[in-house]
Amino acid sequence: MEWIVALLLNVLYAGLILAAAIWFGGVLQRYIASYAKKHEKIDDMLFSFLGSVARYALLAFAVIFVLARFGIQTASLVAVIGAAGLAIGLALQGTLANLAAGVMLVVFRPFKIGDFVEIGGFSGTVVDVSLFTTELATTDNVQIILPNGEVFGTAIKNYSYHDTRRVDLVLGVSYNTDLKKAESVIKGLVEADERINDLPAPFVKVTNLGDSSVDFTIRAWTDAADFWDVKFDLTRKAKDAFDEAGIDIPFPTRTIVQAEN
Repeated sequence: MEWIVALLLNVLYAGLILAAAIWFGGVLQRYIASYAKKHEKIDDMLFSFLGSVARYALLAFAVIFVLARFGIQTASLVAVIGAAGLAIGLALQGTLANLAAGVMLVVFRPFKIGDFVEIGGFSGTVVDVSLFTTELATTDNVQIILPNGEVFGTAIKNYSYHDTRRVDLVLGVSYNTDLKKAESVIKGLVEADERINDLPAPFVKVTNLGDSSVDFTIRAWTDAADFWDVKFDLTRKAKDAFDEAGIDIPFPTRTIVQAEN
């Protein structure tokens, strides 16, 4: 009976230790991650990653303490762990690769939390980088979880890295349009928009003679935060300005010639 009572007490203590470690590990992770948010100069991604490391390290110590509670000499487990390490490493090579990739993401920092990125065909805002995964939130607020191994092993397109971006638009006019007049109208729209930077100078040129239109290409630099607003506003204002100036925007047409029998 004494042995059973001692065993039950050890199981109870072990459960309490593990529960406390899981709870405190979560609190510690959130505290470390929130510390970066209090200081603008501190990288959020780095402290989020360190929070994950601290949580798992605490859980590992808790497991060792529980084993010691049951009278298992942890020192004697070294040989067993060494023998099983190879098998575990082979079985978890994907997981270990994700862990290593997570470390590399923190070291090389191709992006940070809050950046809008495109990774492996998925695009969204970086929400979190943990030991094994990277979390994105799409523009329609859908969660995407990517293994760190895939993130680090593929091309990463970071739209937030630079402060400025270039807006590219192609506007087509009909072949009977006065091209100088059309170019003047487009340049007037670009110059009137205060969000467009003077340097580099905006580019407005005829770049293509299409099947049914003469195409103007607009290239204008703006702050990254204004990119989509400028792109959409220029598109709408170009239509209104063309209508006001009597400039036709062509659409594909087809001529059918019927042969006489």
